[in-house]
Amino acid sequence: MSQQTRIPHGDEKVTVELTVKELMALTGVRFHNNHHIEISARKKLNEIIENTYRDIQSEGPIDYQMLV
Repeated sequence: MSQQTRIPHGDEKVTVELTVKELMALTGVRFHNNHHIEISARKKLNEIIENTYRDIQSEGPIDYQMLV
């Protein structure tokens, strides 16, 4: 059975500003002396996701049929 999950505005582009080190940390490179680099990169991504979906929620509730 092949089900596809649809995400409202899922093809919309967003911009995240990361340093090269943050980008490298997200790809799996480990900075053993600087763990906060990966943490700050993930925080930036989470903030963008939260802001994007906060904007979508302000448009009203999402229909169940859009998600399934």
